[in-house]
Amino acid sequence: MSVSLQAYEQQNEVQVISEEDGFTVERYGQFYRLLPSGAEKLLDIGCNTGRGGEALKALDNRLQIVGIDCVHERLERLPKAYSEKIYGLATDMPIEDRSFDVVVAGEFLEHLYPSDVDKTLCEIQRILKIGGRVLLTTPNPHYLRNKIYNYSVYGPGHLTQHFPKILRLRMQMHGFSNVRIFGSGRASRYVGRYFPLFSIYGSYMISADKY
Repeated sequence: MSVSLQAYEQQNEVQVISEEDGFTVERYGQFYRLLPSGAEKLLDIGCNTGRGGEALKALDNRLQIVGIDCVHERLERLPKAYSEKIYGLATDMPIEDRSFDVVVAGEFLEHLYPSDVDKTLCEIQRILKIGGRVLLTTPNPHYLRNKIYNYSVYGPGHLTQHFPKILRLRMQMHGFSNVRIFGSGRASRYVGRYFPLFSIYGSYMISADKY
C-alpha cells in the first residue's frame, strides 16, 4: 500500500498536542549527548515546528540542521536554526545517498503506517554517511501507566507501536550496528536512562550506527 503525503498530513494535523510537547527540548538534549564526535550535518525527521532543532542549535552552533515534515503549515514556522526544510515523507526523501552525519526522529516512528516502517528505516540507512548515527524515540508499549489505566499507544496520529526488542532487530536487519536502547520520556528526568524496571519509561530511545 502506498500512502499519500496528503493522507499523512491529515493524520498528523489532528495531533496538535505534538506542537506543545513539554518534553521536546529535553528529548533533543538527550539526542545531543549521543551525537557522534565531529557530527555537523543533521536531519530532523518529523521536525514539527522546530523546537527540537532550535534546542540542538543552541547547544552546538556548528550543526547544519535540515528538517523534513509532512505538515506544511508546521514547516512554515521553522526557526532560523534550520538551514533547509523539506515538505515530504520519510519513505522517499529527496536526499542524496550518504548525505548526513546524524538523523534524529523524536516521537516519529509511531506516526507511520505499518507498511512504511521498514521503508523509512531503509531510507535512513541510505542517506546516512558511513559512520553516521540515527537517534530516535518512540512510545514504550510496555509503559506501566498505560497498563494500569488501559491506555493505548494508538491514538490521533499514532498509527503503529514498536516493541523495543523487535525494533532493535528490525534495525539490525537493515544493516545498523551497535543498536542500543535507553529509557526516555519524563521518567528519565528522575531515574536517568538505565533504570532496570523498563516499564517505568513512557518512551524509549534507540541509537544505531551505520558502519
